[in-house]
Order: sequence, then C-alpha cells, then structure tokens
Amino acid sequence: MNLYKQFLDLLPKTPLLVGEVVAYSNGVALIQEPGGGRQHARGTAEVGDNVFFRDGVIHGPAPDLTDVQIEV
Repeated sequence: MNLYKQFLDLLPKTPLLVGEVVAYSNGVALIQEPGGGRQHARGTAEVGDNVFFRDGVIHGPAPDLTDVQIEV
C-alpha cells in the first residue's frame, strides 16, 4: 500500500471553518464567514460567538482574532 495515500486518508476531506454566529434558533446557528458567506450549522452557541464548524456541525469556540488581508 502507498504510504502517501495512507497519510492522505488520515486527513479530513472537508476543511475546518471559522465564523461568527449571527442568529441561533432551535439548535441551529447561522454563521457569517470572514469572506462574507453564510452557512447553517447544528450545535450549541450564542449570537456573537466565534465558532469552528465543519460539515454543518459546530465543533467548538474559536478565538476572537482580528482579520487581516494582504493585498498583492
């Protein structure tokens, strides 16, 4: 078996994302991503929280950091 393929199989298929909860109702949060997109995710959070989420599930709190964009 190819060791590189085995290593890649260990990595998650979808990225862990971060965003701010802008609405929350019945266990589902509407999350605003830094780039402007919005997604729904299940889990526990409050409006204004920064959270990590993947595949529609909140994985936990995220730190409150300043966004920086570098223009090239």
